[in-house]
Amino acid sequence: MLEKFQSAENRYDEINHKISDPSVIANQDEYRKLMKEHTELEEFVGKYTEYKKVQQEITDAKEMLNEKLDKEFHEMVEEELKGAQERFEVIKNEMKILLIPKDPNDDKNVIVEIRGGAGGDEAALFAGDLFRMYTRYAERRGWKTEMLDSNPTEIGGFKEVVFSIEGTGAYSKLKFESGVHRVQRIPTTESGGRIHTSTVTVAVLPEVEEVDVDINPNDLRIDTYRASGAGGQHVNKTDSAIRITHLPTGLVVTCQDQRSQYKNKDRAMAILRSKLYETAQIEQSSEIAQERKSQVGTGDRSERIRTYNYPQGRITDHRIGLTLYKIENVLDGEIDEIVDELITTEQAEKLGHGD
Repeated sequence: MLEKFQSAENRYDEINHKISDPSVIANQDEYRKLMKEHTELEEFVGKYTEYKKVQQEITDAKEMLNEKLDKEFHEMVEEELKGAQERFEVIKNEMKILLIPKDPNDDKNVIVEIRGGAGGDEAALFAGDLFRMYTRYAERRGWKTEMLDSNPTEIGGFKEVVFSIEGTGAYSKLKFESGVHRVQRIPTTESGGRIHTSTVTVAVLPEVEEVDVDINPNDLRIDTYRASGAGGQHVNKTDSAIRITHLPTGLVVTCQDQRSQYKNKDRAMAILRSKLYETAQIEQSSEIAQERKSQVGTGDRSERIRTYNYPQGRITDHRIGLTLYKIENVLDGEIDEIVDELITTEQAEKLGHGD
């Protein structure tokens, strides 16, 4: 493990030397590449520096304890040694986590699809609640959201809604949200006060570049139609909405929330690329998944991942057995506690399996 950190430090020093060279600075492409690598190595080098510093503190404290010290000073050094040893264990664990292979999609922006499942109007209303939860979460992090396609219902909420979230590490934080979200609450239309159970499906796709997915234009059928929406939301006199069908797979994507046909087509292509990329990834990882089904982050859309129980103010994530009694805060976008627990569990699993 230490060899990897030592070579990362050597490379970091080498890059530091290169990026101060005028000929490298003049070559913008090379300079950008080096700066990207420099940023990626920064965390490794920082952690390795910390490791060496604490290791030195332990060595110094042990040497001092071998000398003749008065009782009070001896106790103080022992206390310092104990603290340094505890920190050393934490740092070693953090170094192991840094060596876990990174998901290549973690830094990507995402496309989120939310669809009402069982429960009709109630499911559509909850789809609207989840849409607000994710957009508030993005807002809190300073990320940008953009509506791509929506099918709103008359009473509020959405039969389905598709939107993008743009921000550093968006996929790394939101990838565990794919799956079935179940809601238990008394609908406002229900006079008897009975609790109804509804479901909503969420899919989080990494937004991919054209270079990541090769699409043959001959494989596409592109239709235009007039954008529509509940309550005259889209007063649109032109056929600006776009439907793209990918003939080999039968995948259909639509986009109608942009103002121009060109923009709708652009965004529809982005959704299609992400879906084709996801399909390819599922095929690739299915063999690995059969060998070992990870508890977290399978991304299976049919898997029930979380229950939101309104009468009890309770949220339970079934994959990690986490229960929180702060439903209002979570639905207002405060989902960090859940996200962090999911990330920690996945890291622990990967460490346990030696991935």
